[in-house]
Amino acid sequence: MVNYQKELEKLIAALPENTAPPTLLLHSCCAPCSSYVLEYLSNHFAITVDYYNPNISPETEYRLRAEEQKRLIEAMPTRFPVHFTEGAYEPQVFYNAVKGLESCPEGGERCFVCYELRLREAALRAKEGGYDYFTTTLSISPLKNAAKLAELGQAIGNEIGVAYLPSDFKKKEGYKRSIALSHEYGLYRQDFCGCVFSKQEAERRNLE
Repeated sequence: MVNYQKELEKLIAALPENTAPPTLLLHSCCAPCSSYVLEYLSNHFAITVDYYNPNISPETEYRLRAEEQKRLIEAMPTRFPVHFTEGAYEPQVFYNAVKGLESCPEGGERCFVCYELRLREAALRAKEGGYDYFTTTLSISPLKNAAKLAELGQAIGNEIGVAYLPSDFKKKEGYKRSIALSHEYGLYRQDFCGCVFSKQEAERRNLE
């Protein structure tokens, strides 16, 4: 099994010194998940956080997460600059993509389709903007499949013509660090991934 954290460390170690940092378009689902990723990667890359999440429901939740993401970027000190860009909020695109998969359990095929939807948009934006790399914060979650994210990211990157940055941000206690940073910055932490289906599962778990 590939250790994507070690792959990332090897790539970072090979970056040339005393030159402008490579550029990275970082898809982010929310501020808490991005916190450790930004702390770590902003030492090596000039990052633009790409907030494109048509899966998030309802719109009030989407807007709250977007504002928290911007607030974190403004508050967090980083070696290299971090910028923010936001895609369109188009929930129907998500519902169309996962049609027929509504009853899949969290972490299954519906989630893989959602990964691909957001990774593809990030890759297209990275290609259009001339970024050196693209990747996503999603692998920091213990509930997200880092191997599947890497498989999709690399395939999409090869297809579109932009390099996917290998990663498994939950490694080296990344998830634990993200919780600490969330407390430090007073970030809103949701108890579901984002879509209406994940919210329903979270509500069932809480009842149980």
